[in-house]
Amino acid sequence: MDSNLLEISLHDLQKFFPGKSTDTLSDDFFIAESRHNNGLEILKYPCRLDGYMAIFCLEGELKAEINLKTYDIHENSVIISLPGNISRIYSIDDDQLDRLHFVVVAVSSDFLSSSRMDYVRMFNESIAVLDNPCIEMSEDERAIFFHYFELVAALVNNKPKGLIQVLRSIVSSCLYYAGSIWQEKLLAAERPQPDGGQTMRAKLVLEQFLKLVAEYHDKERAMGFYADRLCLTPKYLSKLVKSASGKSGPEWIDSFVILEAKNMLKYSDMPIKEIVYKLHFPNSSVFYKFFKSHTGQTPSEYRG
Repeated sequence: MDSNLLEISLHDLQKFFPGKSTDTLSDDFFIAESRHNNGLEILKYPCRLDGYMAIFCLEGELKAEINLKTYDIHENSVIISLPGNISRIYSIDDDQLDRLHFVVVAVSSDFLSSSRMDYVRMFNESIAVLDNPCIEMSEDERAIFFHYFELVAALVNNKPKGLIQVLRSIVSSCLYYAGSIWQEKLLAAERPQPDGGQTMRAKLVLEQFLKLVAEYHDKERAMGFYADRLCLTPKYLSKLVKSASGKSGPEWIDSFVILEAKNMLKYSDMPIKEIVYKLHFPNSSVFYKFFKSHTGQTPSEYRG
């Protein structure tokens, strides 16, 4: 088994799904409707996509692992993977592949950052998606999402002038609608909401911090490194991260490191000594102690 986590670009993803042509947007935007499983071949092993991906299941069943947590995706379900997530999507029963019908949408971070959106609100919702990436839609919600898909597919086919700007507006609208659904589902489940007194600055700094942690957690675990990158003092960065997420900076860093270690242990044949080296622990003893304190198991016990 390959010991390295597969990194997938939107351009790579598009090659595995037939359907609407988005050649001119392949690095930033991708959408396809599929009634077969071939496109999932690239996603059946743990991978990271360099963007946002949503899979809408219209019929049949799928399994998804997001950051090593398993979710059932069935009719009228949607699951979202954020940049930095370790994702795996696969079919449950090969005998029922003829019933499988889903829509996959992927957009780059740059595409979204160029859209006119309330990023404080959207990021607040994206934090919720980290813990709750899968929801079930009502028939009406499914119909509205599918109307969005049909509109985008028609535009991509016709390629009007200003297509990118039009798509950004539609995607923004769809994300606002999706965010409202997520909020409603979470409130219905009585999920505790973040403190309403959070500042815009804290949320934006948290977003930047998490992007840096996703990129550097295997090498850098000191808050000072991230504070320097963000031109802040470690103390002030820690305060902003805690106020915006309810979770400390070191806790966020550790969660990324643990996830990376679990992925290597579960999906590769890499010797533990090599994992220790790749994650830049000083020695195996420190890694074992760190892993057990966060999981209750030694790396060997987790690997089984």
